[in-house]
Amino acid sequence: MTDRLALTTERLTLRPPTVADWAPYAAFMRTDAARHFAGHRSETAAWRSYGAIMWHWMHLGFGPWAVTETGDDSCVGIVGPKRPAGWPEGEITWIVFAPAAGRGIAAEAARAARRDAYDRLGWTTAVSYIEDGNHRSTALARRLGCSVDAEARLPGGPVRAWRHPAPEVAA
Repeated sequence: MTDRLALTTERLTLRPPTVADWAPYAAFMRTDAARHFAGHRSETAAWRSYGAIMWHWMHLGFGPWAVTETGDDSCVGIVGPKRPAGWPEGEITWIVFAPAAGRGIAAEAARAARRDAYDRLGWTTAVSYIEDGNHRSTALARRLGCSVDAEARLPGGPVRAWRHPAPEVAA
């Protein structure tokens, strides 16, 4: 895996996930706060979801980042680019675990991950697929400058595609 690759922001370090990050991810997926995310139904579903994150890194060289607060390597969320097989385009995804939620971590990490997807991965577009009723993610998408794209192809499920600003516009 690409263990040496990392992104840094004012408060955060985004690094490829490790096996050690499974425990906080699985714990979050057992909470009601995870109800809008793939992997929330059971430990088996969470394992598959986490496996897809790891697969991205092992086989594509990118994927959602493990988010840590700089100086503490404990994973507080998973944020970043993904493009599962068959999906119409790349997605910027975000999950911040309860103890770190509400502190701007998701926005800070998503901006860094989006910039990296545009600059390093060469993406020219990005969306975030957000389930109807996920008001926190919808609010974050708006803060990131996203808007609903009614014309976007969807990967399935009760989601809307929130279009991120183009690379030359995104902060």
